Amino acid sequence: MSADRFDIVIVGGGIMGVAIAYFLTIDPAFAGRVLVVERDPTLARAATARSWGGIRQQFSTPENIAMSLYGTDFLRRAPQLLATADDPVDLGFVEAGYLFLASPDGIATLRDNRATATALGAAIAWLDPAALALRFPWLSVEDIAAGTLGLANEGWFDPTALHGAFRRKARAQGAVFRKAELVAIERVRARIDAVRLDDGARIACGMLVGAAGPWSGTLATLAGCALPVAPRRRSTFVFDCREKIAGAPLTIDPTGVAFRPEGAHFLAIVSPPADADPEGDDAADVDIAPDFDLFEATIWPVLARRVPAFAAIKLVRAWGGFYDYNAFDQNALIGPHPDVANFMLCTGFSGHGIQQAPAAGRAVAELILHGRFATLDLAAFAPARIAANRPLRERNVV
Repeated sequence: MSADRFDIVIVGGGIMGVAIAYFLTIDPAFAGRVLVVERDPTLARAATARSWGGIRQQFSTPENIAMSLYGTDFLRRAPQLLATADDPVDLGFVEAGYLFLASPDGIATLRDNRATATALGAAIAWLDPAALALRFPWLSVEDIAAGTLGLANEGWFDPTALHGAFRRKARAQGAVFRKAELVAIERVRARIDAVRLDDGARIACGMLVGAAGPWSGTLATLAGCALPVAPRRRSTFVFDCREKIAGAPLTIDPTGVAFRPEGAHFLAIVSPPADADPEGDDAADVDIAPDFDLFEATIWPVLARRVPAFAAIKLVRAWGGFYDYNAFDQNALIGPHPDVANFMLCTGFSGHGIQQAPAAGRAVAELILHGRFATLDLAAFAPARIAANRPLRERNVV
């Protein structure tokens, strides 16, 4: 069978895939062909479509902070950068901040994280219990030692709008999008020659980019590689509250339960305990059901304790989704696979992907086209750290 050929084949049409396609095709140094392969262009089960769209600088890892600072700047410029002739861009950015609350046991970590973020230019306020009670009178702070609040560049936006804007602009700049599933990878020693799709096509490629999100581990297996990235279910719950809760940021309780307003409603989430967090089913036809037991047993009691008005909430709806969970250290994998020189990875964000997509997309494009990071030094996220057993630990995981 004869093969079509693309200089770069991107597997995965979610937020990472379209961001990479955009940054490749906008670079004056690139005159090649880009193909984005996605089995479900509706993204019905993709992490992108089920994301909260949060963006924050309150991390413990300097590279994560830098990526999100870049991300906020990109969001502000997106109406100009991503607009096409027929499609203006409105990302609905709500700059309401993240509020991290700490118990006495967590105050040292909270202080360290704030120091790291502010040293890199983030505007993060330190609030003692009295200041928290004054600013958020609906909040119970009896067992809280302190909180940190993002004063600028933190909040949430419409992830579907950002994805659509990236996709339209990349297509306008020459990227080709194809509805298909990758079913085989042809590898000769340390290089990938071609991929095969479920529609019978064989596509030769100079570079294969793995941006398949939760299914990146399966993709790597097709290339004869191991990758500790697999789907992990996360459940979002939407609820109403009869009392007015004014000015709520995205709030993270010391237990890990998080909530934020969404129009007239609120969203809530928590990561399940490690012993109740198995890999998800990656079959395309399997619905991702929310874990209602997690809401009843864990989330609602914490909400009612932290915000007394939430004792009388009404659950409106819920949805489940998958994180592209990196079991090695829950941080991104950005860069070439150490065993296959032309297999570039952009995955494993473990819940941080939507906010880091602009920075990650640009970084991957720079590596491919220029052989180095030019805008942000993201070498710490190199996949080679797995074989070297050098985990990059993020202490501020939501």
